[in-house]
Order: sequence, then C-alpha cells, then structure tokens
Amino acid sequence: MMKKRLKQAVFGAAALCASVGFAAAAEPQSCTRVNMAGPGWSDIDATNAMTGVLLKALGYQQSVANLSVPITYQGLKKGQIDVFLGNWMPAQAPVVKPFEDEKSIDVVHPNLSDAKFTLAVPDYVAAAGVHSFADLAKNADKFDSKIYGIEPGAPANQNIKKMVGDKVFGLGNWQLVESSETGMLTQVERAVRDRKWIVFLAWEPHLMNTKFKLSYLDGGDKYFGPNYGGATVNTVTRSGYAGECPNLGRLFRQLTFNVDLENGVITEVHEKKTAVDAAATDALKRHPELLKSWLDGVRTVNGANGLQAVQTALGVK
Repeated sequence: MMKKRLKQAVFGAAALCASVGFAAAAEPQSCTRVNMAGPGWSDIDATNAMTGVLLKALGYQQSVANLSVPITYQGLKKGQIDVFLGNWMPAQAPVVKPFEDEKSIDVVHPNLSDAKFTLAVPDYVAAAGVHSFADLAKNADKFDSKIYGIEPGAPANQNIKKMVGDKVFGLGNWQLVESSETGMLTQVERAVRDRKWIVFLAWEPHLMNTKFKLSYLDGGDKYFGPNYGGATVNTVTRSGYAGECPNLGRLFRQLTFNVDLENGVITEVHEKKTAVDAAATDALKRHPELLKSWLDGVRTVNGANGLQAVQTALGVK
C-alpha cells in the first residue's frame, strides 16, 4: 500500500510539474494580439507578411497598421504598436535616437544585413558621367534640379532635406519631390521610358533593382552611410515587450531575413500580382530550412512546439 501511494504521489508530482511547465510556456493572454506597423514599403510588406504566416500558425493574431515612420515610433512609445521590422540604419538614426535615449523603444535584433539605401540614377545617366553626389549639380538642368523621394516625413527624405539645407555638393537650390514609394517609381518608370534624367531614392531589397537598370551614387556617406548606403534593418519593439511576452521576444530575436528571400516575395507581388500573404507563404514553403533557426525554442500561444505547428501549417518538414 505504501509503494502504491508513493507511486501515486510521484505520478501526481510529475503531472503537476508538467502542467506548470505547460503554463510557463504558454504566452500571457495580453500577448495574443501582435500590433505591428508598415510604412507602405514593399520590403516591409514582405517581412510583415512572412511574420504574419508564422504568427497565425503559432496561434497569434497579427494586426498591421499603415503608418509613417515617425508616427510608428510615437506608436511604439505610447504602447500602441508592439513591433516594427523597418528600422533602416543609419538612415533612421536621427529619428530613432531620441526614443533610444529616453528608453521608450528596444532595438532588438538586425533582421536584415547587406541592404542598401541611397540615391541612384538610371544606367544611361551613369554612363554619361554621373557616378557620385558631386556629379549632380553640374547636370542640374538635365535633372531639373529635383531629387525624387518617398512619403513626407520619411527619415530618408529628411536626410535629403538636410543635405540640401547644408548646401553641400552644390545642391542648395535643389528641390525634394515627396510622394510615396509607388509615386516615385512611377516617375522613374516614365523617365526611363523617355530616356530622361532622374535621381531618386533607391534601396535593396526591392524589385526596382531588377525592373530598372540603375546605378547607386557614391559619396553620400555623411547622409546615407558608407558603401553606397550600406544598411542594416533592425527589429524594434516597444520598451519591455520581450519581458512581457517572452515567447514573442524570442521569436523576434531570431527572425532574420535575407535579400534574396525578400526580393522573391516582392517580385511575386509586383510582377505576378500575387497577394502578399500568399507570396509570403510560398516563400516559406520554398525555404523551410529557415524555420528551424527562427523557431528554435519558440512555442505556440498554448505552449506547444512552435516549429512543428508552423511546419504542419505550411505542409513542410
């Protein structure tokens, strides 16, 4: 009888430990909705969509708000936004610094390396001798003294405004044309079609690198960083998010993309007119090897094995 009771006690203790372990692994209820932001850029649309595929399979609900970069950081500070995958550095350094200084955001992890973000021209303009920022002013009439940027308030636009305001490279009388990513690229497409001269913001990953034959300009290190605007894209969260939602914190620390992966999704969306969620799902099915590092130790919202849940949802191993 003593042995039987001892076995029952051991079994009960084991069961209790298992249930405690399960509860510890499960995410708090307040974490089940993940509020993210997207500034309307193709690359961040792609990474948000791939993240959304993972979150759905893990049992979370993703919400993506279409917000400008400055409003996104205000949203992070106020706790209205949880995660932002589009902290392009060093382009966003002036915008981000005040939030870092007051510790209202956490810079979690570089989710993309080997990116680019600076000014570019079509290849025929480069062939005519425009290779650097210093070559722009002497061709002001051909460019109509205009630089085409993206949406108002974007940090990259602010860098251009500062450059014009500083009157460097002889650009003091130039004008920044602000619109949107789509609006800017429409202008580029028209200029290329008519073989006109245009200088514009360009970055990689993006479909523009294959759609247009473009040349990145040298010499803008002070405003866009060295190596033709060589950039790192970071994941940023509201302050303390990883502590409140440790399972999600682990996921976002491990979620790392690459240029080819993002370009694949962007191409599917813009060239083949595939819905971004479907393109993201297809990309993950083609690259199941990424899931093991992304989901190492990550659980579902109920505490089950996260890797297995995502693999099952995608139909991969």
